[in-house]
Amino acid sequence: MDDRLPELGDLEHEVMQLVWAHGPVTAEIVRERLSRRLKESTVRTVLRRLEEKGYANHTVDGRTYVYHAAEERSRVAAKAVQRIVDWFCNGSMEEVLVGMVDNKMLDQQQLRTLADQVAKAKKARGVKKE
Repeated sequence: MDDRLPELGDLEHEVMQLVWAHGPVTAEIVRERLSRRLKESTVRTVLRRLEEKGYANHTVDGRTYVYHAAEERSRVAAKAVQRIVDWFCNGSMEEVLVGMVDNKMLDQQQLRTLADQVAKAKKARGVKKE
């Protein structure tokens, strides 16, 4: 999958959220779980567009297409965040994280989780404690 995934429209986003949450899925399953009533042919078109954009893949079970995510939601989200970081902060993730901390965008639990992840990453990379 390309590192620079195309943006999703609202319906594509809603369908992809269902694929991530309930996948693998058929067009019928997606149609039943959508917040709005759509024809199955419309849902199949959206799923096909998601494949073309690199978000989903399918296998065939008899005559039924079964769709699954091409990548995990967290990886796709990370790519989207990286695009924003590149655009607004010239690629400086540090600037984003410091800004989030300075602007109190993270609660105590999120700060602890972030600190734990930083400690794990340092340990994995052999960085000594400061």
